Order: sequence, then structure tokens, then C-alpha cells
Amino acid sequence: MESESCRLIAEYTYEPSSVSRGYTGRTLHINVDTGAIGARDVTSEMIERFVGGRGFDLWLLWQAVNDDTTWDAPENAIVIASGPCGGITQYPGSGKSIVATISPLTGVVIDSNVGGHFGPLLKFAGWDALELSGKAESDVIVYVDGPGGRVGLYAVPEDAPIDTHLLGPWLLEQFAPGGDDWQYMSSVTAGTGSEHTRMGCLNFSLYDRKREDLRYKQAGRGGIGTVFRDKHVRALLVRSQPVKGDSNHPADAGRIARVGADMHKEVREFDPVQNRMRSRGTSYLVKIMDDYDLLPVHNFRYGAHEETPRISADVWERRYTQNLPDGCWYGCTVACAHAVDGYMVRTGPYQGQAVIVDGPEYETIAAVGSNCGIFDPETIVELNFYCDTYGIDTISFGTSLAFVMECYEAGVLDTEKTGGIDLHFGSADGAIAVLHQMGQGEGFGAIVGQGIRRLKQYFIDEFGGDEGFLTDIGMEAKGLEYSEYVTKESLAQQGGYGLTNKGPQHDEAWLIFMDLVNNQIPTFEDKAEALHYFPMFRTWFGLCGFCKLPWNDVVHPKNSQSDEPAKIPHHVQNYVELFSAVTGREITADDLILMSERVYNFQRVFNLRLGYGRREDDRIPYRSMGPVTIAEYESRQDRYDSQLRALLGLDPAGMSVLEKMAALRQYREERYEQLIDAVYARRGWSSDGVPTPEKLRSLGIAYPDVLAVVEGYAADDGVGDIDTGPGRT
Repeated sequence: MESESCRLIAEYTYEPSSVSRGYTGRTLHINVDTGAIGARDVTSEMIERFVGGRGFDLWLLWQAVNDDTTWDAPENAIVIASGPCGGITQYPGSGKSIVATISPLTGVVIDSNVGGHFGPLLKFAGWDALELSGKAESDVIVYVDGPGGRVGLYAVPEDAPIDTHLLGPWLLEQFAPGGDDWQYMSSVTAGTGSEHTRMGCLNFSLYDRKREDLRYKQAGRGGIGTVFRDKHVRALLVRSQPVKGDSNHPADAGRIARVGADMHKEVREFDPVQNRMRSRGTSYLVKIMDDYDLLPVHNFRYGAHEETPRISADVWERRYTQNLPDGCWYGCTVACAHAVDGYMVRTGPYQGQAVIVDGPEYETIAAVGSNCGIFDPETIVELNFYCDTYGIDTISFGTSLAFVMECYEAGVLDTEKTGGIDLHFGSADGAIAVLHQMGQGEGFGAIVGQGIRRLKQYFIDEFGGDEGFLTDIGMEAKGLEYSEYVTKESLAQQGGYGLTNKGPQHDEAWLIFMDLVNNQIPTFEDKAEALHYFPMFRTWFGLCGFCKLPWNDVVHPKNSQSDEPAKIPHHVQNYVELFSAVTGREITADDLILMSERVYNFQRVFNLRLGYGRREDDRIPYRSMGPVTIAEYESRQDRYDSQLRALLGLDPAGMSVLEKMAALRQYREERYEQLIDAVYARRGWSSDGVPTPEKLRSLGIAYPDVLAVVEGYAADDGVGDIDTGPGRT
């Protein structure tokens, strides 16, 4: 149904194609500036080489942009796809969307894996991917009406809300009054915070039939919401036919049902005695991280805190409104997507409103909580709500604020520089004040919203901050803020953050327990192998539309008896079966890795095309390797002193703390460089991190324009001296 208050600008009609073996065979392309709307065929080459999801995103984005495209250029596109397995209702965690664009924080490609209903419903409305380009003169809404066979571009009336918790319901009332179709509709929105910061997120809605209300999941990383609002897009909205068990029209529905039934049984039997995701969600991680000295506290200085029980899973289990199963897609028995219902907002423009707050999940609890020294659950919920409705990534917000708080306590900042805001660690009022300023683009908050990379330079230029200190404690790499794990004692996880394509995000490789706790990967070669396999395996989830949680957060006890328990081989075989059953394309576990290698290496080349993606871009702040301050060293003095004796053969008794720190730093930085060498060799890259032409040929992606990029980075004499290559400034 057409909205009565939104003026139609452009329209495209189509005959919705039926999904066949997970694909519709078409992608939708919308230019919000010109109003051009059209379809393109999905080729067999796209399916063979790029599979779907993140692969389709990258392929379409590659063709949309130029070598010098910046995040705010009209040709920069936002691409959303699910994948051939997205929308399965018989296996948990099968409702993901993957979004990609050029990031305002990093300047290279960012991808984000998100729940909610948009991606699967987009496919069931007839489209394997949606590409959004151009920059409208004023705000527009895109409505994809699958049952009606039409795509409309609409002007937004002046009285329409912007922030997500108000805009989402408004959209449903405008385009589907009465509510009959709401469960088969989903929106993508941002908010005022996305307009005024570089860390804007996108909110993907799901209609919760039990609550009879909307909830939201976030495509959080890298500022995709900022690109969205820069294009003056107020919302995307999709309506599909009713979702059924065979909506993907798979090659072998019975095979999917059998694999899914076994997995559902595992979840019901083992989740209650393992991580209790169905009642606690990812908040179960808080205590585990604290127990192992891995929970970020005070800008990653420490890994545990005596007040952690105040924000641990027991607290959240009581605070969540249990409405099991609480999944973000139909049929997900892991059901980790909990929420706080009826939360009464305490501050800001929505003070006094009763709202649903999705989560908080672990990353948010650690980011805006422990990392900022805030151990008050109500403050965490308040910050969670406003980050979501304003459209601000909680990870980048919390990690940036923790950096600012350390700068405040170190004397780089004071109340005069912050506009009167007290930003000591633990300042809940200060955190909330900064967030509201970010939402309005005002005051010191507008500066914080630029992210740590730019904050460091601003503090150097404007306040005379020490460059070395700020570089060491600024927890960003490639311009992206760290997600919430302390990596000081895990070299493999340091690589898992530093040797990523998009920046330090745990969805590529989480190796802390393999490395630190279980000592399963002791050598550089072992670590390099892990940093090959796990990023490739996790990439595959984003190609197909899967969530990673059912893979390793619920595990059958028999897994411990397998040859490689960290890989969860039984569940890997499940995914082999599912992909084969949906697509009719029989694969093996090795094929799964090969699919991912193609896309992963293509993304690395994409970064190089934009001027980044070499060895210097894979370096990380020293805080993620070891102690930067004397207080940090002394907090774990016995540990560090014993390492000096055992690893370096030094007697710490005759050394000052600064001398001990310097010796430890040299050792750890050298080991990281050795790790880089080992990983590059395993991945088939040059010593400067460039995929070789031979590697690209072996993967079948040596297209002329792809080869032209890597050949522009011809090595001279190895690691250090290398041609600048295209786009490097």
C-alpha cells in the first residue's frame, strides 16, 4: 500500500521472481539522486566466485566505485545481501544480512553482519541484493513491495521522525496501516547520531509477534549509518510474501530438516548446561572474560574488576524480559536476542518514554560499561537505548569514550577542553552527556564522534598531546575502534585484530582461548594456520547468511574427542550439508574455505585499490600487546617479571620499571612482526601484505582490473621499501 503522506518520486515495477535453490537471480539498484531504479541479472560467475552475502556486496561495490572514491562520494554504494542460505527456518542462526560500503572511519571497505528480518525478506521479495547509490537533495524513503511487485522512492514529510525507535513504527503505519503485514515487513534506519558522527550504525528491524512491537539489530561497525544519512536516506522498507519453511525452494528440503532437527536437539539439551544463551544471551561472556583477565577495563588497561558482578549475566538474566524463544529470525532455537521491555528513559529528548531496549549484549556491556569504568546496569541500558535510536555503534562509542577518559585522567584533557563535562573513568553522567551531544552534533561530543584515529590527531594539534602516548593507548587499527577483548597475552588474537581486512573486529578470528588458555597453537606456524583457517571459515557465514553463534557457542560433548575440537567439525559438516541441500551444489569442508579465500583476498585487493592494505596498515597500538603505563605494569608485576626471566633471560631485580617495560616491549613488538611474516606466507601474500598474482590466479579471481591493482604494488627489496601503489598518499 502506498503511503498517503509520503510523495512518490520514482517508481519501478517488476514481476517478483521465485527463489530457486536460495537465489532469485536478480539484484536491485537504486540511485537516490537521479531516481533511477533497475534490475541486473545475477550471473553464474557471481554465484561461483562470490557465492552471496558479503561476496555479492563486495562485487557490486567494486563495480560501483572508482579508485579514488571516498565514503561521502555519491558513487559510494551501500550494498545489502543475505546469501543463499539466508532465510532458512529449520536451522538456528539463518537470518543474517550483510552490509558493505566504504567506511567514514577507515577509508576502506567495511562489512557488517546483522540480524533482523530485512535481508531474508528482501530475498523473498525477489532480490538477492540491494545496491543504494547517489545522494538525494532531501531525505527519501525506499519501499520494496514484493507482493505488489513495485519499488518506490518517496519524499519524506517534514513531520516524520528521524530516530529509530520512533521512525520504525511510523513507517509501518504509513505503508501498512492496520498491521496485517507487519510481521513480513522490515526497515533499515539510522538516526541523528549517524548524521553527526563517523560511527553511525544501521538498525535492522524485526517485528516481534509476541510483543506485537518492533525490535532492532545493528549493523554497527565502521560508520555505515553515517553513509546512509549522508545520502539523505531516511529509511529502507521491504514487504515480502509470508515466510514459509520452503521459501528458499531448496534442492533438498528433507536434508535441511534432518540436519536442523539434530542441531535443535543439541541446543535444547546442551545450552542450559553450557552458556545459557537462551536465557542470558551473550552477556554470559562477561564473567568468563573477567575470570581470565580479558574483560576490558579502563581503556583496556586491565582485564578484570572487582565490580564486574554488578554487570554480569545473573544481573542481565533478571533484567531481560524473558519471552522465550527470543530469536532474531524464525526458527532460531539459540534465541539469544533478549531485550529489556518497558524501560523508562531517564535523560535526554525521550525522557519519560517507555521503550524496548534490545540487549544489552556482551560487546555493549563491555564497551560502555567496564571499559569506561561504569558498572551500573541502568546506565548501560540508557546508553544502549540512545546509541541504538541515535544510530551510533556502541563498540566505537564505548572504546572512543574510554580513550577520552584515559586522556582526561592523564591530563591531556580537562573540563575547559570538554566543555565542562567530567570524564573521569566511571562518570556515568559524563558518558550520557557526551552521547547526547553526539546525537545533536554539538560540543565536545561532536569531536568524540569522529573516532579515535582523528581524536588522536586533534588532541596532538589542539591540546599538545604526546603523540607516542596517544598512539599507544588509542585502541584503533585501520581507523576502526577495537571490539571488547584484552589481547595483551594472546599474540594470535593480536593478529586476529591487526591482520583483518576491515579493522579490529572479533568476527574474523577469536583465538584467545586456543592461544592463551589451551596452548593449542604454540608456534608461529600454528598461529598462522589458525589465522588462515578461522578468518576464512567465519567469512563463509557472511557469504551465506548465517550467524556464527550456533557453530561454537553450543557444542555437543563428543566434539572434545575430535581431532580438531576448536573447529567444531561436527558443526562444520552441518554447514556443508545445509549449503549443499539449499543450492544443490555439493561441497566439502575444503570447498567452504576456498569460497571464503576468494572473497577474503578480493577484499584485500579492494583495500589496496583504495590506497590501503599493506604491512604498515596491519600494525596495532601497543596497548593491545603490553603495558603502556607504570600502573599497568605494576598491576601484573609478578606476571611480567616472570616473563622477563623466562623469555628474555633478564633479572628484573636490577631494573627500573621503565627499563623492564622497554625490554618487554621490544620483545613483544618483534614477535608481532614475526607473526605478520608467518601469516602473510600462509595466506600467499607478499612480505608487504599484497596478494600475489599467483595467489589470485589459483583462486580464479585474477580479473584484469584486480591484477592491475596488485601489480601496482611491486616489491623492491621486501618488507620496507616498496612502490607507493595506486591511491596511496
